[in-house]
Amino acid sequence: MSTAPEEYDVIVLGAGPTGENVADRTVAAGLRTVIVEAELVGGECSYWACMPSKALLRPVAALADARAVAGSREAVGGGQLDPAAVLARRDSFTSHWKDDGQVQWLRDTGIELVRGHGRLAGVRTVTVEAEDGGERVLTARHAVAVCTGSRPVLPADVPGLADGRPWTNREATGAPAVPGRLAVVGGGVVGVEMATAWRALGSEVVLLVRGDGLLPRMEPFAGELVAEGLRKVGVDVRFGVEVAALERADGSGPVVLTLNDGERLTTDEVLYATGRAPRTADIGLEQVGLKPGGWLEVDDSCTVLGVDGEWLYAAGDVNHRALLTHQGKYQGRITGAAIAARAQGRALDTARWGAHAASADRAGAPQVVFTQPEVAAVGLTLAAAERAGLRVRAVDHDLGAVAGASLYGDDYRGRARVVFDLEREVLVGACLVGPAVAELLHSATVAVVGEVPIDRLWHAVPAYPTISEVWLRLLEGCRR
Repeated sequence: MSTAPEEYDVIVLGAGPTGENVADRTVAAGLRTVIVEAELVGGECSYWACMPSKALLRPVAALADARAVAGSREAVGGGQLDPAAVLARRDSFTSHWKDDGQVQWLRDTGIELVRGHGRLAGVRTVTVEAEDGGERVLTARHAVAVCTGSRPVLPADVPGLADGRPWTNREATGAPAVPGRLAVVGGGVVGVEMATAWRALGSEVVLLVRGDGLLPRMEPFAGELVAEGLRKVGVDVRFGVEVAALERADGSGPVVLTLNDGERLTTDEVLYATGRAPRTADIGLEQVGLKPGGWLEVDDSCTVLGVDGEWLYAAGDVNHRALLTHQGKYQGRITGAAIAARAQGRALDTARWGAHAASADRAGAPQVVFTQPEVAAVGLTLAAAERAGLRVRAVDHDLGAVAGASLYGDDYRGRARVVFDLEREVLVGACLVGPAVAELLHSATVAVVGEVPIDRLWHAVPAYPTISEVWLRLLEGCRR
């Protein structure tokens, strides 16, 4: 057991995409940086979230696209996805849950790695408990960055839940075989994406939603169109439903759910997709005067508030600003730049859009939901903009009426909305629903985050015939 402190310039807790980006920027600035990780280097996104889920969902979209057009529809006929091939491709995207490639990237970049569970032990000090029980003490000359991410939340008040061995996102994206029957609890992004994927792979899926709609943080029409799409492919979508109890006899075999209306529902697996919590319960926050287990409050440079000395940072899911991989990576770049500036004795540029300010989090994070149809959104919904006190107008357009969309699919169905700030004459939000809308999202993000005036956007001419032509119709509505 090593007790002599090992000194670095920067210590990063967590080797997911956020932590990797922090370390990449600090090493590029000449700072000796170490990442501490107890699980796989690459984090949740690489092995249990973004990559495996999208690997499961891409074949679903590809087959749907082929069926949408006469000619290719006849070529695929009534064929179904090959589950074994889809799961094998999924496994390749996770590198078969081995992190050799990502560890090599750390080495090639000059980032050092310490395996084990890291805990704060005081000012700029971290202890690491290794798998063999040994302990190392690391100290940082300049900064410690907490990038430990989030974990799925399971309800504490459902009798039989623990013995029922429910799936979380990890089991849902990494399952080795297709369950015959799957109950999905929760109508958010994970719930609807996994219902889409496993139904296409052959499961009988029931989606149980406590509220009255799907995707509650997006425009209402997004959830409505996704519910319609799920029902069309045979998902049993139910609203106003809660699970009152759960049992799985002897820890194996089918799961029996007792619903709040008394119905007993039998399924082979049950996925709970009911929210996330920060991974901060056991990282030593109490040693620096913070409450364990909660989200970490930060300023725009991702410096943790309530800790003296401006040495502790928190980026990614753990600060609750935007629980999205791309936003975590963005925050990682901002954090790394801020650490480097302070280490070099330079003042931070934390003005809006400054080099050390995660301003894009406030402008609105872009997000895609890879269902059938896809949902892409950025910025504020109409309701959120009105709650914020903005004087706005929603401009909607039928995506199926756009020439490019009609070419994409013979019966293209979708809808687009922008939220127009009447006083500043800029867009503050956009939501698009329909096949292939994910590739339209970055243009919407540039318009919203860049606060491009409508009069300037009018001169950004969309190519014909593409789905992007919807921008012309939307801007016409804003200029009226």
